Amino acid sequence: MARGYRNYRGRTSKGKIALAVLLVFIILAALSALAMQRYVAYDENGTPFLRLPERQPDTASPPEAPPAREPEEPDSLEVIVPEPEEPSVFQVYSLTAAPLTPAAWEAARAEMGDTFSGVTVTLKDARGTVYFASQTAAEKAVKTVQGTTEALGLITGDEELYAIARLSCLPDAFAPYMNNDPMGLKNRTNGNMFRSGGTTWLDPGKPASREYLCGLAREIAELGFDEILLTDTGYPTQGELDTINYGSSPMEETLALLWAELRQTVEPYGVKLSIELPEAAVSDGREAASGLTLAQAVRYADRVYTVTAPGQAEILSNLVLQAEGENLVQEFLPELTAPDPQWGGPFLLLPAAE
Repeated sequence: MARGYRNYRGRTSKGKIALAVLLVFIILAALSALAMQRYVAYDENGTPFLRLPERQPDTASPPEAPPAREPEEPDSLEVIVPEPEEPSVFQVYSLTAAPLTPAAWEAARAEMGDTFSGVTVTLKDARGTVYFASQTAAEKAVKTVQGTTEALGLITGDEELYAIARLSCLPDAFAPYMNNDPMGLKNRTNGNMFRSGGTTWLDPGKPASREYLCGLAREIAELGFDEILLTDTGYPTQGELDTINYGSSPMEETLALLWAELRQTVEPYGVKLSIELPEAAVSDGREAASGLTLAQAVRYADRVYTVTAPGQAEILSNLVLQAEGENLVQEFLPELTAPDPQWGGPFLLLPAAE
């Protein structure tokens, strides 16, 4: 090597570094230019300018907040306490036994006013007289006048009125003489019919007697009455009772057979069947002479009626409604000659002449 000679390294190295750095800047600028190219826009004069992207609103809808839940009330049980039923105010007015006319009925209706919601009409009395145009009754037994059928139609056609027909059963001065006397209650000699109070009686143990009474009950039901009240359904209680031929069956069973056939007769018509009992048959449970017993009557009657004195209705009502056995009775009605202030239930007002 020549004396005093040195290689020139420093200048060469700095130049390369600077060149490399410059190259890097050029590359970055080129990349930046390419990246910015999509943001270059031109105005209407063709002058380029940058249009930076706008911030896009967030289109994703926020999650819906769950609906606010109302505070739950504790389960509650509604208890309905039935109101006590008001005492029945069913009051029945009883007409005097006689042939009825429209004028007579209108007069009675005016006298009843709004106090009475029911009426009883006697269609066969305790002598056997029949007060309607019956095809079943003995010819001499029927007693009517002009307008009787019309008057009965006025009663049964009144929708606001409860119509009760009173049917006396066994005392009968006419029917035992029909058809060569197959129906009359006999003495033990079987030769003469038994009389009580001057009136002959039907024998409930004879099928012809029961058929006769059922025929009358059917005709009454067909007239449109709401209820049939059977009276005088027991054997006689006056006269020479030891001479009566009662037949082979006990009196109570014979009377029960009569009531059962009468009830079966009127049931298809939707008519109630009621029985009038003497006070002794209710208070003591039975009336020995007549054969009437409370236990048998309540099996066939919708109502029990009893002629009684004021102050006794509550006692008798409890005995009837609490009678043992197959008690069909729905109500007890005392038959009074005047309203009883001690009795708040229904009653039948008897006519003064009765």
